[in-house]
Amino acid sequence: MYKKLIMKNNKNNLSRPDKHGYYGEFGGAYIPEMLFPNVEELQKKYKKITGENSFKKELSLLLKDFAGRPTPLFHAERLSKEFNTNIYLKREDLCHTGAHKINNTIGQVLLAERLGKKRIIAETGAGQHGVATATVCALRGLECIVFMGAKDIERQAPNVARMKMLGATVIPALSGSQTLKDATNEAIRDWINHPHNTHYIIGSVVGPHPYPDMVARFQSIISKEIRQQLLKETGDRCPSHVIACVGGGSNAAGAFYHFIEEKKVKLIAVEAAGMGLTSGKTAATTQLGTTGILHGSKSLLMQTADGQVTEPHSISAGLDYPGIGPLHANLFKQGRVLFKNATDEEALQAAFHLAKTEGIIPALETAHAFAVLKDISFKKNDRVVICLSGRGDKDLATYMTYL
Repeated sequence: MYKKLIMKNNKNNLSRPDKHGYYGEFGGAYIPEMLFPNVEELQKKYKKITGENSFKKELSLLLKDFAGRPTPLFHAERLSKEFNTNIYLKREDLCHTGAHKINNTIGQVLLAERLGKKRIIAETGAGQHGVATATVCALRGLECIVFMGAKDIERQAPNVARMKMLGATVIPALSGSQTLKDATNEAIRDWINHPHNTHYIIGSVVGPHPYPDMVARFQSIISKEIRQQLLKETGDRCPSHVIACVGGGSNAAGAFYHFIEEKKVKLIAVEAAGMGLTSGKTAATTQLGTTGILHGSKSLLMQTADGQVTEPHSISAGLDYPGIGPLHANLFKQGRVLFKNATDEEALQAAFHLAKTEGIIPALETAHAFAVLKDISFKKNDRVVICLSGRGDKDLATYMTYL
């Protein structure tokens, strides 16, 4: 049996859900009966806990001294010259563990501790969320179990090694396509079997309410810093464009968050087209998806006519997911965010180009965001911010096959 919260549309604020967890028609909490107490506890307590001064002080201190925030906003001069505009890179790849994921895991671990949860589980695709979770669990002395698709374990071996070195138990998901979707399924099953002592740290803006809102808020530090840094750099808090890659959508949610209500800022999300939109091997949800329920919330997902989830494909493990978070689904539906896509080949070309132009090797996920620069017409005085969500160390084995 599943319990569902009643839908109530919220059209006034696109960045936040209504009290039932809906962004327009998307969101909510569609959960197994066994998990209802856990999810209900989060719904009732997370805003109160995260609003306490002691929580905010501890979170701020760890983000500064442990994660290494604020991350730089780097003016990419050679890239700017190439596209005849001003391009800035928000360097989330310089966070401790190499990606934006740690912003969320620090916040959720602090929350879990205040809820009395000593056992932490997580799902991961590219491994960055798994590494970030294992890192903070090691810092706080908590048990950590990470579920990861068997296929992703093979293609993201460096991150698997990091998780194990940090003391985490990595459990392969052997069902389905053996990627992120299947790891999420296994994590939910584990949570059902251990509802009392376990907190599930979802790594993206997906899952039942309040996870999409909670993860977006923890990641919103990205856009908060962009505003402060741009003001200092240019005298204006707002960029003309913000570009970010999107799978489930956590880095994009963080990069967009404080600009969603700023209508003059153009927000661009880039999905993984895989081997092409018509190839049957893609993860471009907004182009091919329809409304459905996946992993506890109502959103857009790739599925067959009878509701069976379609296996996604992307060369990047972190974008290899058949849906997007409900926040992004609503932003797409409302036309607030322009959704574009890039193929595996385009992402690879963009990664090598960035490496040779700016001396930065990006994660394959992040490379998708750079792949669309050639398709956008910029003005000379535009201020374009790209969320450089992760570094490419974990993807070197893939890159090496193309050298």
